[in-house]
Amino acid sequence: MFRLGLTGSIATGKSTVLEAFKDLGVPVYSADAAVAELYAGEAVQAVETLFPGVAVDGVIDRQKLADRLRANPSGFEKLEAVVHPLVRGRIGDFLASAEEAGYALAVVEVPLLYESGYDYGFDAVAVTHVEEAEQRRRALARPGMSGDKLDTMLARQMPQAEKKGRADYLIDTGTSIAETRAAVAALVDSIRTGKD
Repeated sequence: MFRLGLTGSIATGKSTVLEAFKDLGVPVYSADAAVAELYAGEAVQAVETLFPGVAVDGVIDRQKLADRLRANPSGFEKLEAVVHPLVRGRIGDFLASAEEAGYALAVVEVPLLYESGYDYGFDAVAVTHVEEAEQRRRALARPGMSGDKLDTMLARQMPQAEKKGRADYLIDTGTSIAETRAAVAALVDSIRTGKD
């Protein structure tokens, strides 16, 4: 089975691209979805111990956690030490079950793939990208996003140009959604037929 990692900076269309893979019958998994599950279950106690007061009704309040991390960015390392191994375990389980089910291709979205320094055993990596002005426009249109918050997030991410330089495949999402979906379909076809 071909294991494809999907990454890209904030607001570069990763979710749209992941949905396009899914619509083509490719099993997909998102590290963000894994984190959301962990913040409602397995990781709650450990995260609450690190950042007292961020759990509300047995679930990590992501906004409270984000506020704490913005106030003290050194907390990211501690948080990642707890959460990343759990996410890696879930991704490993997903890939194993997709292979066991006989799929030829599976895709895992990991927003901070390059930043984490962990390769997850992917056979290749696809990077979503878009012009920086459009990236900023999309990000600032999100609920609760501010210029300061976006700048803090971007400061923790590898620049788009560097991610593009490391990619095996590039997916430009600055086009129409139909064109983006067509690019994904072409990529799936090339992987399934063994043509690069």
